[in-house]
Amino acid sequence: MTEPIIMTRDLTKFYGKSLGVEGLNLEVQVGEVFGFLGPNGAGKTTTIRLLLDFLRPTRGRAKILGWDSRRGSLEIHRRVGYLPGELALYEHMTGRELLAYFANLRGHVDWTYVLGLADRFDFDLDRRIGQLSRGNKQKLGIIQAFMHEPELLILDEPTMGLDPLMQQEFYRLIGEVQVRGHTVFLSSHILPEVERICQRVGVIRSGRLVAVESVEVLKKRALRLLEIHFARPVPPEPFASLPGVVETWRENNVIRVKIKGPVDPVIKTAAQFPVVDVVSHEASLEEIFLHYYGDGYGDGYGDGHGAGPLAGPSPHDEQGGRFHAA
Repeated sequence: MTEPIIMTRDLTKFYGKSLGVEGLNLEVQVGEVFGFLGPNGAGKTTTIRLLLDFLRPTRGRAKILGWDSRRGSLEIHRRVGYLPGELALYEHMTGRELLAYFANLRGHVDWTYVLGLADRFDFDLDRRIGQLSRGNKQKLGIIQAFMHEPELLILDEPTMGLDPLMQQEFYRLIGEVQVRGHTVFLSSHILPEVERICQRVGVIRSGRLVAVESVEVLKKRALRLLEIHFARPVPPEPFASLPGVVETWRENNVIRVKIKGPVDPVIKTAAQFPVVDVVSHEASLEEIFLHYYGDGYGDGYGDGHGAGPLAGPSPHDEQGGRFHAA
């Protein structure tokens, strides 16, 4: 069996008495797109900085590309493409000058490939970095991470600041590098993004790894609130007995159904009545973590079997999507 491209054992970092991450045991295999999923402040960036030897662990160790993260840090940095969550760039340079500088440091960079990346992301190489918007700076960060075609990419919240069209281009790029056998370790707090491009995910919360799941398992655990508007009042009982339904309640002509897993049974049941509108709300990551992984990390630590309370998403949640019945 091939050695994992990323491996951590009891990786722990305390900032004084404050916890960064604790007891992180993780393996990422060659050629996979691995999502590191958690709310902001969960420990994703701390983990990445430990992997790349930007921070030294309180205890534990990490191996990247077969190298110890401390003793082999120079070789690791040469072979890894890295996009930090907070970009710090030379703002007096143009994008072209900055990329040329990185290319000279790295060596063996195909400039035709770099130009192709700039074209794909509609990035003007000749504007000074200090004049760029947040989104354009993010594009430059992505280009510099991919420019030397590294075998491992470590990307911290890579789509932050990108518009939807550029996000789609980024997803296509991830698919292409995976086809070539390269590995991607990607941190995110956006569940649909991770579901779309990753094969497995590690779920981190409050500095502790609470589960490692396949994306298929994560999708089955998805929670949604369906808000169904009818032309007249309908009884909630037909919905309450459906598989996967957690909770059902009615207000005038509206039935709200909280469901985990496929929504098809709810939609088919609703179609028996005169439907005016349906609104779908996705639960937040924090709600999913509370429901499936719980608040405690004692006996269930790291096994992903915790249980905890769930506050349903608001009917007015801005993440809700809307479609009209035919």
